[in-house]
Amino acid sequence: MRYQPKTHKGEAGAFACQAHKCGAGAFACQAHLQSIPPIPRNHCWYLLPLMLLAGCTLGPNYKRPAVPVPAIYRGAPAQSSDASLADTKWPDLFQDDTLKQLMAAALEHNLDLRLAAERVEEARARFRIAGAGQYPFLYAQGQFSANRPSRVGSFPAVPGSTSLDSSYTQAGAALTWELDLWGRLRRLTESARAQYLATEEARRGVIVSLIGDVAAGYFTLRERDLELEIARGTRDIASRHLELVGLRHDHGAATGLDVHQAEELLYIASAQIAGTQRDIGQTENALSLLLGQPPGEIARGKPMDDYGLPPELPPGLPSSLLERRPDIREAEQRLIAANAQIGVAKAYYFPQVSLTGFLGGQSRALTELFTGPARFWTVTPSAILPIFNSNLVRVGVRLTETQQREMAITYQKTIYNAFREVSDALIRYEDTREQRRQQDHLVHAVQETSRLSNLRYQGGMDSYLQVLDADRNLFQGRLALAQVRLQELLSFVQLYRALGGGWQ
Repeated sequence: MRYQPKTHKGEAGAFACQAHKCGAGAFACQAHLQSIPPIPRNHCWYLLPLMLLAGCTLGPNYKRPAVPVPAIYRGAPAQSSDASLADTKWPDLFQDDTLKQLMAAALEHNLDLRLAAERVEEARARFRIAGAGQYPFLYAQGQFSANRPSRVGSFPAVPGSTSLDSSYTQAGAALTWELDLWGRLRRLTESARAQYLATEEARRGVIVSLIGDVAAGYFTLRERDLELEIARGTRDIASRHLELVGLRHDHGAATGLDVHQAEELLYIASAQIAGTQRDIGQTENALSLLLGQPPGEIARGKPMDDYGLPPELPPGLPSSLLERRPDIREAEQRLIAANAQIGVAKAYYFPQVSLTGFLGGQSRALTELFTGPARFWTVTPSAILPIFNSNLVRVGVRLTETQQREMAITYQKTIYNAFREVSDALIRYEDTREQRRQQDHLVHAVQETSRLSNLRYQGGMDSYLQVLDADRNLFQGRLALAQVRLQELLSFVQLYRALGGGWQ
């Protein structure tokens, strides 16, 4: 009669029977055992392959936790499509050849990325080591033994001429194999594989962060260059005004107060130049570190005003973020690893069955080592079952279950944090774009005020104080406009980074 397994669905318990695809809370699935026909006593040797092939794996099988996902991101357009900014590859994102070269250099030489790659190789090696434990280990073994017992020791009295010396040589192959009946080694391999994949996701996360950091640092550098240009232009204007006021003062058309007021703007612009040059040097040093090189000058590309950004950025659907963000994928792999460790801990409730053996030759004469009479073999099955260990196994199971719950909470928190980052970036981009428009209008208004104030002062209708106020407001307004433009570009980079773009 051919064995036909019955369909059975059980509750998840101590372990899940892989052969029967059910969860059984007892030592074995009862429905499974009842459906197996009796095995004759003279065929008991069938039990070993049956146990090996249909061994049960302890611990719960992984199932992705259900996390509520919003239909659209907060701050996104009401009609969101599947298209996402993160689908754009980073070389196509920024139309600046210099920035592309900097990013390529960072991806090749960045030290943090190289460290992340080494951690991936380390985790891969650990995964292979864990997987190797499921298979037998075979060793070549050689041994020479020489022995001379005492003639007046534990042996009975023997004639003095009798030699008790002995020596022999032994060589062969030794085998050790832990039979993974309860799935402990398989769960260890599952955990190591998840840890390996988690390090790979962490490496991808470093790529996303690196691209964002290089772009942010480069845009900051270009904004500081623009500030330096504005400050130097303002200093030149202040120098000409000071010269003009000085001439008027010499001819009695201006007071000493006008001269000192003209000096104010000159000193303000000069101080701004010094501070901006300091920021430029520090920004270049930070970019050099990201590029994996000593501090040095950074090449420049397009000016700040030439970067055009789209009015709306498609974020895509929130559900796709779970597969796109490397940190979410990493958190899930950590959860899978912790879930597998529960099975490892539960396996210690049951015997650890091992098989050791040796096949080779043993002879007193080296020339007879590989002859027929010298052959010998040994097979030693063994089992270890804890009887009293102060509830160590039970506490270990509780520990792994707590760690699994901790990783589940971390996974959920990582998802919600990702949603928050995307929403923050969308809100920041839209509001910063509007702020930049208003600041641009303000600068145009202050420019006209400065022009009219200079005309009125030259015509003798106003004091130099109105000119100073107008020029000072224009200087601060242009600096503020440059900074708002930077914030707009950084919000664009932040959104691209929050959506998980850049590592595909």
